[in-house]
Amino acid sequence: MSTDRTPDPADDEAGGHRAGRGDGEVGVGRFSRRARRRDREEQKKGSLLKELPILLVVAFVLALLVKTFLVQAFFIPSGSMEQTLHGCTGCTGDRVLVTKPPYWFSDPQPGDVVVFQGPDTWTPEVQVSEPDNWFSSAALFLGRAIGVAPPSEDDYVKRVIATGGQTVQCCDEQGRVTVDGQPLDEPYIYENTPLETRPFGPVTVPEGRLWVMGDHRSASADSRSHVGDQYAGTIAVDDVIGKASVIVWPFSRFSLVDSPAIQPQQAEGMALQGDVALVAPVLLGLGGAVPVAAWRRRRR
Repeated sequence: MSTDRTPDPADDEAGGHRAGRGDGEVGVGRFSRRARRRDREEQKKGSLLKELPILLVVAFVLALLVKTFLVQAFFIPSGSMEQTLHGCTGCTGDRVLVTKPPYWFSDPQPGDVVVFQGPDTWTPEVQVSEPDNWFSSAALFLGRAIGVAPPSEDDYVKRVIATGGQTVQCCDEQGRVTVDGQPLDEPYIYENTPLETRPFGPVTVPEGRLWVMGDHRSASADSRSHVGDQYAGTIAVDDVIGKASVIVWPFSRFSLVDSPAIQPQQAEGMALQGDVALVAPVLLGLGGAVPVAAWRRRRR
């Protein structure tokens, strides 16, 4: 008996239907995976768009907190601190980091270079046009926070010469500034005007105030220029923004800003300040690492 069987067209049709159903199921599966993948991508995009305003607000708040309590970058626009800080006409102005932790536990000391808000009796050393709309004001705020925009007209950078209770005067027989009758050791002075033509004092600095001078003595409108005002040329300790600690730009001038002990009796007082300055980078690192770590953990 023959086992051959003539193919039945019906079988072919049925097989075709079965094959068709199989291919359709595979196609539907692929389409479903693509659709799910597309949905996930759209959800991620939507989630990012929703989180972006929050991230921007968080970044702005963090920048504000860092600027207020830890560190702030400043652009040096004038030459009153040459050659310590560059701000001369035609040169690249220095960008410095102004740290605030050094003055958490002690006041500024003689020899420190500080950035401060000047009294209302001081004439601005630079002219700055302030914006008249909120967007430009926010951009200027951020620019000043990172040191790429000019500082406010009320912001100055000078070196502390004498503190509350001390008497400052110019000059001794060798043309040196004296504090409590002792001459200062000032190796940083640049282009000093003949001192006999610019005598001042004696001025006793009130408690809670500072006598400040620029290193470029012939080009600095500092305490000497305002000795006749109601503050006797001094500035308030509370108006000090922070200590100029590091030159960060241009890279060719990257260095620490020196704070020499210009008065013999201040050596012990500078020890604590040095310890705080060493701890400051750790505090800054923790301040930046904690929010980032929390955000990454939330993302995961």
